[in-house]
Amino acid sequence: MKTLIGGAVGAVLGLIGMSIWWKPFLQLLAGAIPVMLLLGGGLALYLGFDELKDTWKKEDTTVDTPTKTDETEKYKDEIDELKKEIETLKTEKA
Repeated sequence: MKTLIGGAVGAVLGLIGMSIWWKPFLQLLAGAIPVMLLLGGGLALYLGFDELKDTWKKEDTTVDTPTKTDETEKYKDEIDELKKEIETLKTEKA
């Protein structure tokens, strides 16, 4: 209930203030809009560039995957050879 009353009082005072200081309000608005546009545009540029960098990183990882697959196959073959060698050594000792 206190919030409702406080909101109503604030709205009435804001309406009275805007009616009394209409021209200064418009001057303030005319000065604030370009600043908000400048800051909003800068934020959009930053976020767009950040997203572009993320796409570049994703493309770089897709290029690296074939070499990783080749390396993985090479290591798997090497492991298989080592397992065979271990088995032959076990049979020779026994």
